[in-house]
Amino acid sequence: MASLTSNIVFDDIFLIDKINPEGKKFDRVSRLHAKSKNYGMDLTLDYNSEIFPLSVGQDVALALASSLARGPTGSRDGADEEDRDRDVWRPDGKGRRGLEDDYGYVMYGRVYRFDPGTGEVVTAYASFGGLLMSLTGSFRHMTNIVLDDPVFLLMRN
Repeated sequence: MASLTSNIVFDDIFLIDKINPEGKKFDRVSRLHAKSKNYGMDLTLDYNSEIFPLSVGQDVALALASSLARGPTGSRDGADEEDRDRDVWRPDGKGRRGLEDDYGYVMYGRVYRFDPGTGEVVTAYASFGGLLMSLTGSFRHMTNIVLDDPVFLLMRN
């Protein structure tokens, strides 16, 4: 589903199966379990439930992006372009409008591990300041997710 002219490395729509099945450990953090509608991926994600409330049975669009810039990051023409990309998130209007404008919830983190699993099934793990994500499914849908690379997680209802 990701476009070749975009910094989005993965996106799909997930149906939330469970929230906090092991119990709630923190006041503002919940853990959801969801299944993607298009690729059959399994998602476990910690998120701030106070900022972005979700419920079981709800669909949520989730994207992983290498940058919030709307174009590919490899097409920079110099330092001025690089400075604008760095400040794309700024809420004061001084930066360019980025992908975050299309989503209701954004986290920044790093892909810290890949498990090879069995056959073509792999699991990618990311940490967003201690909020964790695991994404399990066919490696074909995760070829653009790179170990140790920074990643933005974006969600919308």
